[in-house]
Amino acid sequence: MAEENNQNAGANGQAAGEQDKPQLQFALQRIYVKDLSFEAPNSPSVFQQPFKPKVGLDLNTTSRQVGEGLYEVVVKVTAQVTHSEEGTTSFLAEIEQAGLFRISGIEGQQLDHTLGAFCPNMLFPYARECIDNLVNRGGFPPLMLAPVNFEAIYAQKKKREAEQAQQSSEQATQ
Repeated sequence: MAEENNQNAGANGQAAGEQDKPQLQFALQRIYVKDLSFEAPNSPSVFQQPFKPKVGLDLNTTSRQVGEGLYEVVVKVTAQVTHSEEGTTSFLAEIEQAGLFRISGIEGQQLDHTLGAFCPNMLFPYARECIDNLVNRGGFPPLMLAPVNFEAIYAQKKKREAEQAQQSSEQATQ
């Protein structure tokens, strides 16, 4: 009987300790287009030649805290398509796809990873669809962007930052 009471007291103590910890919360509040642009500077002459595209793609992600436990993450996609032989610009499409995320109970490196990789992975399919639709409405064949691994991009960014920090510290000691 005494053993049962001790076990129950231990379980209640654990439950009380868990209540003191901040609750882990991750919720997508809203997805929205922050900025959208399409330019076809050489139209209509670009439509009079065979379409031989050369695609240049630029990706960037940013995040910022906009309130208590509320973060905005933005995935910026810029697609510049030029004629592969002539080098003239066929079109330039750009989107800033954003999302508001409610995040609590995640801190430090884990929060940085969530904002730098996990959230962009959630937003990118919306950006892809919007770019595809925009290009199609511009009179061009759909631009089917391949999926992007933001985990790998985040890892490369952290590796570069670590190398730069190491170089800076080596230069400071010299």
